[in-house]
Amino acid sequence: MIVKTLHWSSETDAAAHAQGLAERLRQQGLNACVCLQGDLGAGKTTWVRHLLRALGVEGRIKSPTYAVVESYNLPEGDVWHFDFYRFEDPREWEDAGLRDIFAQPGLKLCEWPERVAEVLAQADWVVRIGFGATEGTREVQVTARTPQGEALL
Repeated sequence: MIVKTLHWSSETDAAAHAQGLAERLRQQGLNACVCLQGDLGAGKTTWVRHLLRALGVEGRIKSPTYAVVESYNLPEGDVWHFDFYRFEDPREWEDAGLRDIFAQPGLKLCEWPERVAEVLAQADWVVRIGFGATEGTREVQVTARTPQGEALL
């Protein structure tokens, strides 16, 4: 396990980080699980939007808060963006048929993973976004939990 601590002084830094990850994902293939943690408003969805744009997603990128999942079909592979904030019981995972999605290759981006920790597969990366000391800044901790995650660092 490798932990890297970052300081984003602006959203531009978050976009640059997402761009770098997008490039590495393209090189290795879009097959990873990235879990995002942080308080409401910390920037999880914003970072995901930057990553999706960097991967080539065009048009409106909706938050999956109400739909639970938004999917994107890219030439390099499939991407799913999950938001488990509204889950109250991990059994909702099974009811929603998410096991089938996670069994497939592709990039899975998971917000609020702690809500489904009992059933969620091992994340390659855990990105914890916290509010910085000054307004608009973020303290970010990226933890690579698998060899694939380490290669993405």
